[in-house]
Amino acid sequence: MDQFRDGMRDGVPIGLGYFAVAFSLGIAARNAGLSALQGFVTSILCVASAGEYACFSLIAAGATYAEMAVMSAVANARYFLMSCAFSQRFSPKTGMGHRLLMGYGITDELFGIAIARPGHLKPAYSYGAMLTSIPLWAIGTALGVIAGNVLSARLVSALSVALYGMFLAIIIPPAKRDRVILVFVALSFALSWACGLLPGVSSLSPGTRTILLTVLLSAAAAYFFPVKEEVLEEEDKDEK
Repeated sequence: MDQFRDGMRDGVPIGLGYFAVAFSLGIAARNAGLSALQGFVTSILCVASAGEYACFSLIAAGATYAEMAVMSAVANARYFLMSCAFSQRFSPKTGMGHRLLMGYGITDELFGIAIARPGHLKPAYSYGAMLTSIPLWAIGTALGVIAGNVLSARLVSALSVALYGMFLAIIIPPAKRDRVILVFVALSFALSWACGLLPGVSSLSPGTRTILLTVLLSAAAAYFFPVKEEVLEEEDKDEK
């Protein structure tokens, strides 16, 4: 129960950020002709801001199901990488049902707080974080549909700043504890900036550049600084 309560506590600020940002997503859903209920169901089943934005835009444009499926796969490709990282942190005793449910709850923020915890990943922690964050994402989308164009574009844009604060809160604590993480976080910032200027690479979409950098940096970190199973087990003992 301690793990579950910790997850609920850590999921609250993420959920509040989701609630604010989802307003703009709800407006996009309304412009695509979706009702508040449809927006809610979409967000509760597909917890992915970029993927949902892309699909709502395609719905508004009258795209086919196949086009939406391909676009959703491309927009959400980073979650495949996060799932691979998740799988390396599971205890061998973790059942397939838990693995699938935890995979459903992989978002940038929920992945960050879970992967930053010491030891093996605990299903109870992820469930607690999902319980207090994902419903707020779906509710925010529904309310955004209802609000429609009542809110000004400037206000909606201002609400999205909350996500940047959450990203900082996720990466700073583990970076302070682990010098390797600190170095690779700094590298990711520097290389992301450089790739936006380099010929050829800069012509790629921001999402594609992010995926390529994630693969390269995570592969380098895993190869040169692997986390051994013995270390995870020791961290499990310390956490208890």
